[in-house]
Amino acid sequence: MNDALKIGILYSTTGPYGSMGRDARAGAEFAIAEFAAASGRPVEPIFFDPQADLAAYLEGARRLLRAGCRHIVGTITSAARKEVIPLIEKHDGLLWYMCPYEGFEANENVIYVGGCPNQHLLPLFEHLIPRYGNRPYLVGANYVWGWEMNRLARELTTNAGGEVLGERYLPLEETAVERIVTDIEQRRPSFILNNLIGPSSYAFHEAIRRLADRDPTFRPENCPVVSCDLMECELDDIPPGAATGQLCAASYFDSVATSENAEFKQRIVAHFGAERRISSVFASAYAAVRLCVDAIVAAGGDEPSAVRRELYGKSWATPFGALNIDRETNHAALPFHLGRINAQNGFDVIASRPPLAADPYLTGRSKTSSPKLRVVS
Repeated sequence: MNDALKIGILYSTTGPYGSMGRDARAGAEFAIAEFAAASGRPVEPIFFDPQADLAAYLEGARRLLRAGCRHIVGTITSAARKEVIPLIEKHDGLLWYMCPYEGFEANENVIYVGGCPNQHLLPLFEHLIPRYGNRPYLVGANYVWGWEMNRLARELTTNAGGEVLGERYLPLEETAVERIVTDIEQRRPSFILNNLIGPSSYAFHEAIRRLADRDPTFRPENCPVVSCDLMECELDDIPPGAATGQLCAASYFDSVATSENAEFKQRIVAHFGAERRISSVFASAYAAVRLCVDAIVAAGGDEPSAVRRELYGKSWATPFGALNIDRETNHAALPFHLGRINAQNGFDVIASRPPLAADPYLTGRSKTSSPKLRVVS
């Protein structure tokens, strides 16, 4: 194994979720540089930027596979992930997906380093409903992430004896949120679940802050906007102060007070020559790349089935702490953290849980009776 490891990196660094893509690429590049420096083993990353064009993701995956990349780290949205999975299956590659997603998927050709609903949405609602009430308002991006997250939120609300007061969707780049905010003002929910993405989410936070300025009922301490997909790297895209006090669930925040995170941030300072705010997407992309290259080395080659076997049954050091991949679902066990946006455009962690085993189909079953790996479109 003296040849360079070829790893495909597939992120959009422009478009409505460009901030996340840029930070994910930075995390991947840091992991590659760190691995190469520590091991002396060359890594050949091959980058493709789809520029947020869904069709271009498929072309990007095709080019990476043809270039000899059996492992591709990337995609941000569920739409992009689902676009490339059939091609990766066809060529027996392995996609390393590292963003939170809506669940109801498990595939032999995907390693899921991002959280599924029992690792973010369920503990989030368990925290919110006793404190704020069981009458939420749901907003979301008009594609699979928004639809499925809000469907689950309806079920959770009903199970808690509550009522969803409204449910609205916007295209990814739509920023005309005034009608939704007017409806929220009239219906007066307990809290607002925000599954918007990029500019839609940023405009929504700004509009809710204006509403709170004229009606204290909608201040974050009374009626918070809560998200499962808002990250540190996006906070500068929101007008100053517009999101302060709002909440977000994630498996990582820059401010998480663990020894693993402190050591991770020290290495980042040494590498970049200065401190930088680390987002969950940076940390997750870093973890995905390190898992990938370390497992390839342990397997003695990049054949996906051998790499998967190396992943199972071991603990891998990551910024999240020791991380395990479940052989039944290919999902990582991940901690839950709830962060409140502060005036410095960071997150204060206000609640946490230790790593939760992934249950992507929400079956609650034991490992021995988990569903077979498959994709549900």
